[in-house]
Amino acid sequence: MPVFARFRQPPTQAGEPHEEDTPDEPRERREPDEPHEPDVVEPDDPGEAIEAPAGTEPAADAEPAGLEPAARASRLAHWRAWRTRHPRTALVLRRTTTVLAAVLVLGALLLPNTFVALEPSRFARIPAEAVIAAVLLLCLPRAARLVAAALFGVGLGVLTVLNLLDMGFTEYLGRGFNVVLDWGLLDDAQSYVADSMGGAAAAWAAVGAVLLVVLLLVVMALAAVRLGELLAAHRERAARGALMAATVWMTCVALGVQTFGVPVATRSASGALEAQAHRVVDTLRDEAAFAKEAKADRFGATPGAQLVPGLRGKDMIFTFIESYGRSAIEDPVMAPGVDRTLDAGTKALAEKGFRAKSGWLTSATYGGSSWLGHSTFLSGLWVDNQQRYRTVTAGDHLTLTKAFQKTGDWDTVGVMPGVQKAWPESEWYGLDKVYDAFDVGYRGPKFSWSTMPDQYALEAFQRLEHGRERDKPLMAEIILTSSHQPWAPIPRMVGWDEVGDGSVYDGIEASGVKAPDIIADSTRSKEEYGKSIEYSVTSLTQWLERYGTDDTVLVFLGDHQPLARVSGNGASRDVPVSVVAKDPKVLDAIDDWNWTEGLKPAEDAPVWRMSSFRDRFLTAYGSTPHPTTG
Repeated sequence: MPVFARFRQPPTQAGEPHEEDTPDEPRERREPDEPHEPDVVEPDDPGEAIEAPAGTEPAADAEPAGLEPAARASRLAHWRAWRTRHPRTALVLRRTTTVLAAVLVLGALLLPNTFVALEPSRFARIPAEAVIAAVLLLCLPRAARLVAAALFGVGLGVLTVLNLLDMGFTEYLGRGFNVVLDWGLLDDAQSYVADSMGGAAAAWAAVGAVLLVVLLLVVMALAAVRLGELLAAHRERAARGALMAATVWMTCVALGVQTFGVPVATRSASGALEAQAHRVVDTLRDEAAFAKEAKADRFGATPGAQLVPGLRGKDMIFTFIESYGRSAIEDPVMAPGVDRTLDAGTKALAEKGFRAKSGWLTSATYGGSSWLGHSTFLSGLWVDNQQRYRTVTAGDHLTLTKAFQKTGDWDTVGVMPGVQKAWPESEWYGLDKVYDAFDVGYRGPKFSWSTMPDQYALEAFQRLEHGRERDKPLMAEIILTSSHQPWAPIPRMVGWDEVGDGSVYDGIEASGVKAPDIIADSTRSKEEYGKSIEYSVTSLTQWLERYGTDDTVLVFLGDHQPLARVSGNGASRDVPVSVVAKDPKVLDAIDDWNWTEGLKPAEDAPVWRMSSFRDRFLTAYGSTPHPTTG
């Protein structure tokens, strides 16, 4: 045989350059210690890799549907030609894609559901779900493996979305996301963004969120498919690796091995899904139990003549101050200004003959969902989720405000600057007339979410109801909104005679701090939040100084603490509550409550659940119990 005889090369496809035709192209060298990777045909779907010997065509049923055979062959040939011309780049690209797929999958498996737990140590662990998934994928035939890997990836994407929602809800509301009840709150979140950042920003944020979720699901599915195909391509090594990982995982569990205080072996992903499942089951059970609880009422059958006889002839005003929480009085950043405001208000009211007593209530909500706090306080039931709210407002459980209506001795009104659409709950609250954002003649600017300054809302209440001649005393529920997040811009006090139709606030709003300037800055948010509470309390106490009479009785409180960025991680759910009156008999009736004198409750003042206030109040002012049962 001639010495120049050559081995024949495998046949090439049409359009693919033959090795003999490209003498200038360097042939890729495989280092001795570099493991051999079989040639992989990668079709249009970047997540699907099909094993195939070099130079062979894939099976017809593996081709993308809808393409002509010639077009398919041309596309595959073009890809092979690129890999042949740039072998090292192709290798780097394949390995980079694989690494990114592994990072995505492991990151999703190890992602916690709170910002506090979002630390590097959380991602240096061995997830049991990864080991189990690897073993399962190795045991399946190719078609089933592709389906299982894609479903696994989509499941990881859904879990990631739920974990991110948990983070957001924990940060803003102090609790995790409830997949049964909380979807409606996402619409409220968009409305809040629109009020704070503008309608265009809210629309883009909503579109972006939907696209990101869809992209996450698709990318996660492709990442899982790619890893599944890689396992199949190196079946023996993958099986040994899975066995070793399982052994290490069980050993770490048995010995309790930890790094930086975190267990090395974890099943956090399945644990998160299990927690969500328990949350769903508990929610469904709670619905039936609460419906029965709401039917039982200690004062449900009490005749009107036997309700609150100790307050006959008084103008009774219940006022909620948005986000007025314990942190406003005790946090070192906010407390100095708020405490000075409370002390000044106590002194100014005393000069007008008013006294006050104050304590603490533990709210049923945190960071938001103010209506849960309002309904808990007035119904005497623990209304801590949307399902409970729907259940109680659909029934006839007696509210504190409705008790006054039931007597027939009071006119009952509500001043609700935050209500901008139909509000059927007014009947349940027992309000004869409700003034919403459009009923008070306001012509000034919005202050972020708040439709009008508190001072204007109170002046409108005086003009429309409290200052009118009437045959009956007045019972009013007033919601003050100027201290609603994001606390920028904040109104400032103007002369009460200058309030007018609200146009005076145009320049104040325009020159105020803007929401984007503080929304990501915890310290500035605290400072502005404190200023907003000072403004709301000042508006209310000055209104009482100016317009209060010998027969005016004011109960005011916060509906919930501000979000964790302001109140702090692990903050209590306590809010201040005060009763203010001129008539000494009103405060004498609650002497046994042991509340603090003045508008500022002492640190060790009694703390009650917010749901206990209704019965204590009705009892203190002479109401006779006539229970109804569920």
